[in-house]
Amino acid sequence: MSLKYSTTTADYLLWSDAMNLIRKLAKDGNYKMSLLVAIGCFTGLRISDILSLRWKQILGVSEFTITEKKTGKRRTIRLNPELQKHIEDCFTHIQPIGIESPILVSQKGTTFSVQRINSILKELKDKYRLKINHFSCHSLRKTFGRQVYNMNSDSSELALVKLMELFNHSSVAITKRYLGLRQEEILETYDCLTF
Repeated sequence: MSLKYSTTTADYLLWSDAMNLIRKLAKDGNYKMSLLVAIGCFTGLRISDILSLRWKQILGVSEFTITEKKTGKRRTIRLNPELQKHIEDCFTHIQPIGIESPILVSQKGTTFSVQRINSILKELKDKYRLKINHFSCHSLRKTFGRQVYNMNSDSSELALVKLMELFNHSSVAITKRYLGLRQEEILETYDCLTF
């Protein structure tokens, strides 16, 4: 939670930085955080939905359906083969008590809290020298959105419409602001001035 009257924000990671982080975390044996970052970046799910996932939903499947906690809407997620392989690798190394258990369980045997995840992400930012100002759970969702937009730059309006639907935003303008595109467009105005 944030302090009253304070502004909170989350920045996105460059896709290459996010993929490197996933690989480094796995290489260092931190499979839980590697899994968290991978699922967040590849699905665009909110942290509340990621924390409610169970192994049986994501292991050995190409897609799954959830009901989003915040919106109450059903959403089907497709897992690409690389992510499926990473999920299997993480499952093997994490060795959960069973397929019914949550995917992210702390050493105490409880599901991580959002606050704890944010604290861990700040530690990872420092440890891996990530080039991001505000790194939090929401950064993973924004990284997903920014990558979808960047991969579809030839049809950016269509990408924004798709993201608007995925994020359940009421307008493309909100999606643009969410991704930081509106601010970038405004700041580019200054770049066109010459001396």
